[in-house]
Amino acid sequence: MEKKENHLILYYKSRLLDLMNLETASSLDDWVAVVAEVLSADHIVYYKPDSENTKFYKICGFYNPFRHDVELVVPSGKIKALKTASQVVTNGKLQKDPYLKQFNIAFFIPEKNMEDGCLLLSIPNRMFGELSDADLQAFVRESRNFLQLKYELSVVEADRKRYIELFQVTGKFHSSMDTDTILAEIIYTLKRLYPVFEYTLMLSDDYHHNLDLPIKSLQYDAVDEMALESYVNGQVHLATVWRTNETMLYAPLRGKQGVYGVLQVITFANYEFNRSDLEFISLLANTAGSALENAKLYQQSMQSIEELRLINSVSRQLNKSANLKETVDFLMEQISSSFNTQAIGFVMMENGKMDLLEGSSPIFEEKEGIRYLDFANRSFADTKESLFISNLNQRFPGRNYRFSSLMAVPIIQEDDLKGFCLVLHEAPYHFSFDRFKLFQSLIYQSGMALTNSMLRERLEKMVITDHLTQLFAKNYLNSRMETSIGEDEQGTLILLDIDDFKKVNDTYGHQVGDEILIQVAKLIKENIRSTDIGARWGGEEMAIYLPGVPLQTGVQVAKRVLAAVEKNTNPPVTISCGVSYWNKEMNETVESLFNRADAGLYHAKSLGKNQVVISDMEMKAN
Repeated sequence: MEKKENHLILYYKSRLLDLMNLETASSLDDWVAVVAEVLSADHIVYYKPDSENTKFYKICGFYNPFRHDVELVVPSGKIKALKTASQVVTNGKLQKDPYLKQFNIAFFIPEKNMEDGCLLLSIPNRMFGELSDADLQAFVRESRNFLQLKYELSVVEADRKRYIELFQVTGKFHSSMDTDTILAEIIYTLKRLYPVFEYTLMLSDDYHHNLDLPIKSLQYDAVDEMALESYVNGQVHLATVWRTNETMLYAPLRGKQGVYGVLQVITFANYEFNRSDLEFISLLANTAGSALENAKLYQQSMQSIEELRLINSVSRQLNKSANLKETVDFLMEQISSSFNTQAIGFVMMENGKMDLLEGSSPIFEEKEGIRYLDFANRSFADTKESLFISNLNQRFPGRNYRFSSLMAVPIIQEDDLKGFCLVLHEAPYHFSFDRFKLFQSLIYQSGMALTNSMLRERLEKMVITDHLTQLFAKNYLNSRMETSIGEDEQGTLILLDIDDFKKVNDTYGHQVGDEILIQVAKLIKENIRSTDIGARWGGEEMAIYLPGVPLQTGVQVAKRVLAAVEKNTNPPVTISCGVSYWNKEMNETVESLFNRADAGLYHAKSLGKNQVVISDMEMKAN
């Protein structure tokens, strides 16, 4: 049988899930504190390399500065000398270094697109007996997954702040028709988000501007060719000048009718502008260009504010909601009210297959609706480009589509199609192009939230589910029973054990034994309600808790499961069951309920097995 996961690793995973609450904005210090708690560490230091990979810097730690001499910077060679093929290093190598010998274990935790971070710890010797090599590797893996997910969530949060900032600055742009106010707001916004950069506005007009602003004319003799090229072709350009150790970005101030200048951003040569930086600066520059246009474009700019307000509202709500169904329901409501749709479908891709999310319009569960989903899926498989079709029947004569107007936007992460959202309306030309662009922004903004919600639900399911049987885990059962005893009027517990299971393993092998466990678990799930809890108690023991169910009904359920197991397992096996019951007058606890069910199970075994026995207290009461 598959080895059960170490309880410390399970507890560690549970604590990491607690840290992923977006509203609390957990830090690396919080993570290190959790590691210290789980491993009973005396002191911990987490180091990461610089961009040149010459030094490791202390990022965070858990230690007493009066007792532990912790270095803020460690030469890269000292850390790298520890690293082997394994991501876990114990006493031997650490003891060779005067500084590192205060620690007795090191974890190298790989991070995406970066050198491994190094977590140095001093833990009690007893922990080495409780954690196997596989457990230590699992600890590294879970740490890596947590840091990666935390990084991805921080990217989402950074994007959200950029959009909020953009929304606010756009409002200021269009609350004033004064050019200097608009230009000043561009600079102040960038300095708030990127305080170490230098900025210059190169303008094509002949107006006299505020001398306090970093402005120069594009006709100025010293202006470089890259700025002129950006102005002429209206594109963002990047250039690195190693002689001056500078990287320069040029973003055109582009309006609907022309380009009105260029924003120059200067930073140090080693800085790499990521996609979000480029998108934000470009969007800010374009927004400024629109604000510099004549009054004719003012109303169009107001529409942009409305759209950004929607994106901002959606972003805030998505960051509050961790539940996938809540996320989908909220997006459905926003899309329906903003775009006046007749059908909305959210699809996530699972191993190349479409998974229609709960809450999508019922039409997509029918043959007619699946046509549209298949059409969008094939299109995204080819190009990953959004779809905007004003008249499907005109585009594809003879196919007789009921819905003529279609918009569909893919959810892309790392160039992989993770899913898509599709909306329909029967009337041709129902959606305008402006609405389509807003729809794109909404889905791009919400795509990460959807995939994170799905990932979070999978992680939560892993924590509360037994991997082999897919029944609930013992800890989850205990928690649900404790809640039921506090809230319900009564309940029944069935504890069951597969008879002569050792003989099954000895006769057929452990693989067949695992199959028997899976078969019995499946039969349990088929014979209980969705509100009941079927759990793996341990080994070949399983449990069923029936909240709000009286004893007689519970006994009937136990007998039904017993009969199903005897009839439907291959090779055939039988089970023995012990049943216990509680109500408000009995002052029961989870432990006492289990003890009485276990006594009933023991009695069933001693009476010859393959039967249901009610605990003594229930028999006397009845």
